[in-house]
Amino acid sequence: MTASLPPLPLPAPPVTRKGLLTFLDALGIAHTTHDHAPVFTVAESEQIKAHMPGGHTKNLFLKDKKGNLVLISAEHSTRIELKRLHERLGCGRLSFGSAERLEDALGVTPGSVTAFALVNDPDRRVRFILDAALMMHETLNFHPMKNDATTAISRAGLLAFLAALGREPEIMDFTAGA
Repeated sequence: MTASLPPLPLPAPPVTRKGLLTFLDALGIAHTTHDHAPVFTVAESEQIKAHMPGGHTKNLFLKDKKGNLVLISAEHSTRIELKRLHERLGCGRLSFGSAERLEDALGVTPGSVTAFALVNDPDRRVRFILDAALMMHETLNFHPMKNDATTAISRAGLLAFLAALGREPEIMDFTAGA
């Protein structure tokens, strides 16, 4: 019988880039980070993507009328129908969350939304959804808490990171029914 190790303690929010990368190292998750000029849109990141293989993400921080919060990490080219998304998610109509709500819930600012920011949500207030198309890639690219760098991590590494946070992502095919 193999003795299991106690779970790794989560870093205290708000976790910075350094804290995130240290946490990934402690989990034994390989990652590579590339520094670049800050990017705020998918279009601005096109040149960066050309030099980094794998699935590149767009990340949407949303809220419904009841204040429920949703983070979607999707492949940069995935089309997401926000007007009908609430029907698929079984929640109220969705809109983008404010900068204040984003910083309060995930500890990041607009333009820096990332799946890695879930480390700043120990109370699991934010529902997390991953795009099925993104999960087809072996390597995934996310901002490491700020939009002036991109961190590449394996698909298995992302799932291990989420498991360390006690989260199991909802994987959704955004092309279904489109």
